[in-house]
Amino acid sequence: MTKLVNYRVYGAENPTSIYILHGIFGMLDNWHLVAKKLAESHRVISFDARNHGNSFHSNSNTYNDMSGDLKQLMQHLNDKTGVILGHSMGGKTAMHFAHLYPEMTKQLIVVDIAPKAYAPSHLNYFRAFKEVPLHTLGSRKEIELAFEPFAPDRVIRQFIVKNIESNASGGYTLKTNIDAIEQYYEEIVGELPIKSSCLKKTDFVCGSNSNYIDEGDKQGILQHFPNARFHKVNNAGHWVHADNPQGFLDCLQGILH
Repeated sequence: MTKLVNYRVYGAENPTSIYILHGIFGMLDNWHLVAKKLAESHRVISFDARNHGNSFHSNSNTYNDMSGDLKQLMQHLNDKTGVILGHSMGGKTAMHFAHLYPEMTKQLIVVDIAPKAYAPSHLNYFRAFKEVPLHTLGSRKEIELAFEPFAPDRVIRQFIVKNIESNASGGYTLKTNIDAIEQYYEEIVGELPIKSSCLKKTDFVCGSNSNYIDEGDKQGILQHFPNARFHKVNNAGHWVHADNPQGFLDCLQGILH
């Protein structure tokens, strides 16, 4: 039997479920505050992507894989359709899923990512996970200090070090499958292999200080998502939900209602 990703359900039964897909090196815990707030009016399912968080490890980490994992989770939870909300890598997965399974996509919300190829921007984090000697560190504070040269931004660093967990012997180990993610990194940051158009209601949410989606990208996005609308959250970079949580939630409430 195919393995199921680790997930958490927020809120009671509701005609519409929202599925939250995190970005690379992320996990469902990063979205707890957003999920909790959205659960006041929806059922919300946040989950760890394969090779991330507490989900299973696999040698494969393609967008086909991750879309299939979402499909299986929705079937497991008896959801024939849902609102698919994805950030960064999760946003690309959401776009890919909407093209593969339009009948299961009620609405699409893509956070600060386009279906285009991006320059590799996570190489320092791969280096950190490989070079920082976790077995010599004795506290979370020491881990943060060791990762500071690789991730100078404190907010991002706090997200990155969540990939490290304490073990039974009192030390620290990496719970993320870095090898698999690195092996498929070129696909993760590459252009999505979508050829058709998705006619579902689609909203792209960008941080005002982010350069992940510029004006020139919008024409290409509209070719694949002709009904797309674009929104900006002020005082936010790529990590929109962390930089300005309230502004992000206000934007989502407007989109969902």
